[in-house]
Amino acid sequence: MNVIKLNKNYFEIYLSQSRIQSRINEIGLRINQDFEGEEVILLGILNGSFVFFADLARKIDLPVQCEFLRISSYSGATTTEKVKTVIGLTADIFNKTVIIVEDIVDTGISMNFLLSELSKKNPKRLAVATLLFKKEAFRFNYPLDYVGFEIPNKFVVGYGLDYDGLGRNLPDIYQLSNS
Repeated sequence: MNVIKLNKNYFEIYLSQSRIQSRINEIGLRINQDFEGEEVILLGILNGSFVFFADLARKIDLPVQCEFLRISSYSGATTTEKVKTVIGLTADIFNKTVIIVEDIVDTGISMNFLLSELSKKNPKRLAVATLLFKKEAFRFNYPLDYVGFEIPNKFVVGYGLDYDGLGRNLPDIYQLSNS
């Protein structure tokens, strides 16, 4: 299926499931090397990261604690630029290594908020793993430690990313079509 329709908009395939899985394997290997001998907390950002989070977690051969946090800054296909925490973190991250697992970093507003809030809890180290990165839209200067794919500033759906709640179940990633 090369083109799909969601809420009156058409999306064309952008990244195939096989290409996504190959890149996740590479990221998992790097994390294993970078954190060898350590215990890590994977902090998945809901809702979008759940598919990437599950696939990445299975590629990490370290002691891993899985935690989740839910924040929101989108309405439909656009950012509201206001971040709100919907479900908070319950785990103690003091002096722990935390890898934030995100589906996409575009403007960076949500991640900037997260990094600021999590830093207040004094973790040993904070790292960011994102499947997708929209460099053109990024407004900040903090590092992203693990980036799956750098993509253009177009709206995407699938593989956990949604359009008004639809499309998270798609195994590939689709980009808003120009036609």
